[in-house]
Amino acid sequence: MTSQPAARRGLGVLAILVGVLVIVSLIVVFTRGELELLDESTPEGVVQRYSAAVLDGDEDAALRYLAAEAQSDCGLIAVTETENLRVSLVSTENGDDGGSADVTVSLSRGSNGELFGGSGYEYEERFSLTKVGSDWRIETAPWELAFCRNDGFSG
Repeated sequence: MTSQPAARRGLGVLAILVGVLVIVSLIVVFTRGELELLDESTPEGVVQRYSAAVLDGDEDAALRYLAAEAQSDCGLIAVTETENLRVSLVSTENGDDGGSADVTVSLSRGSNGELFGGSGYEYEERFSLTKVGSDWRIETAPWELAFCRNDGFSG
């Protein structure tokens, strides 16, 4: 008779552990939140906001981060080109004059929904920015994120 209460206690402890794991999992899922935005007054913040706008298909928002020369002859964002594209900051190099910067990003593509994650690849590209007054503006962007198909944008 002593083994039955011990077995019930063991099941009770197991049930409590499972309940705690479920609660912790729910907390993690619901508190991940949105992307933390970098300061818009920095080259990194401008690249982050521009990239997010392009990936979201928000042309008006993306145009606000382009230098005047880069805004000419802009076409529509090609949504298929940004499908499954992830952008991560790698580094920032400020020019000696303080009026230019290069932001290197890692672009990764993968196919979602395939067994074992499918195939994907990752590579680095660079944004070139210039300071216009007190604001940073993008002069050139990687072709994957450039919806302006003019000479100012290159891959």
